[in-house]
Amino acid sequence: MTRGTLPAQVASGRHTARDLRGVALALALVAVAAGVGAYLNHLGVQLLAPAAPLFAQWLPHVGPGTVFAVLIAFAVVTWGPSCAAYLSWRRLLVSGYAVAVAWTFALAMIDGWQRGLADRLTNPNEYLHEVPGITDIPTMLRTFSSRILDFQADSWTTHVSGHPPGATLVFVWLDRLGLSGGAWAAVACVLAGSLVTVAVPVTLSALGRRDAARATMPFAALFPGAVWIGASADGLFAGVTACGIALLAVSTQGRRFAIPSALVAGVLLGFGIYLSYGLVLLGLIALAVTFAGRSLTRALPLAALGALAVVVAFTLSGFWWFGGYHLVVERYYQGIAAERPYAYWVWANLACLVLCAGPALVAGVRRSLVELWPSSRSAPRRRLLRPEPVLLIVAAALVVIALADLSGLSKAETERIWLPFTVWLLPAVSSLPVEGRRWWLAGQAVTALAVNSLVLTYW
Repeated sequence: MTRGTLPAQVASGRHTARDLRGVALALALVAVAAGVGAYLNHLGVQLLAPAAPLFAQWLPHVGPGTVFAVLIAFAVVTWGPSCAAYLSWRRLLVSGYAVAVAWTFALAMIDGWQRGLADRLTNPNEYLHEVPGITDIPTMLRTFSSRILDFQADSWTTHVSGHPPGATLVFVWLDRLGLSGGAWAAVACVLAGSLVTVAVPVTLSALGRRDAARATMPFAALFPGAVWIGASADGLFAGVTACGIALLAVSTQGRRFAIPSALVAGVLLGFGIYLSYGLVLLGLIALAVTFAGRSLTRALPLAALGALAVVVAFTLSGFWWFGGYHLVVERYYQGIAAERPYAYWVWANLACLVLCAGPALVAGVRRSLVELWPSSRSAPRRRLLRPEPVLLIVAAALVVIALADLSGLSKAETERIWLPFTVWLLPAVSSLPVEGRRWWLAGQAVTALAVNSLVLTYW
């Protein structure tokens, strides 16, 4: 060991110790949320989450997917970082997506084919319940808002009423293509949701951080949130909007396909706000990406034009987004939102976030927050002139999550509802030391396996 390496190793050790303390605090939050949740459930407080803070029930179990999930996790932990460093870029993207799909299916199959996939989206409160009755799409769009409020003879089911019509249209279109039923819907959610594994690294690469993109790939493939990507519509929402942001990042580089990339990005992100009202908050992450790509006056207007085309199409079809949003807030408080206590969920939601994100993202976010806190007076100005993409994206995602949490419109179930936001914390793992990444990957795998094996999630 040379004399010059000692301070660096000491500094690295201090950072790692702080990372572990941060993870310990996050796990303590989860434990407190679980303990308080169990106590409140015992008292009869209407948390409506038997395994609070998760929307699940306690049911330790194994299944057909258990062995496969363990083998996939072992392979990614053992070879993931080295493959991410040495594979060609295209092969890495294809391999990462394939692993993510396999990981998500394996986790779902811990619950079994029917319970874990085929029956997940056939619940009477889900979108598929309404699909057979939608025989005329234009009429559905024109009358959609009139059926949002509850206690009417023709009120939409919970999930249909709680989202703009785009979410339901996705499953209607699948049905029109002959891909009807819960199994096809679940497969579509998994395949679309796993696109996050490609979209996040592509975004970082397009913004000049190919190194961070490669470092992020194994963590994206082994993302604990895959527990809820397979299978929930929110996983599909995450995949669609992540692809929109990735294309927006690509368009900032001003290359051959910059204009069509920006327009398609706008269309995807515009359609995103018709999948879920809360996804309008992704506009902050889109702004961060265009700012990092120094393309606020080039790519952003084109993307806005693409998004406007979607808004115009839905508006002319008879659905006014703002009108639907106000009715949804009213419907929200007609049901379980009126019973679930804000005083518990405003912080317990963050415990759900920890379980969805995993310990590696907790440590990475801690490091990002340290970097965002300026160490000198000149630092803020330098960062504005030369924005760091990873920090901007992670900071934007944290702001979005904070806004969603404080709004009171996300009380419980945030482990799946926040998937489109949580995936943009993934770039934070690129700040973790190379020599410890396998351990952090192992922590991610253990988190997902523990959640999926100890409780039975409803999504």
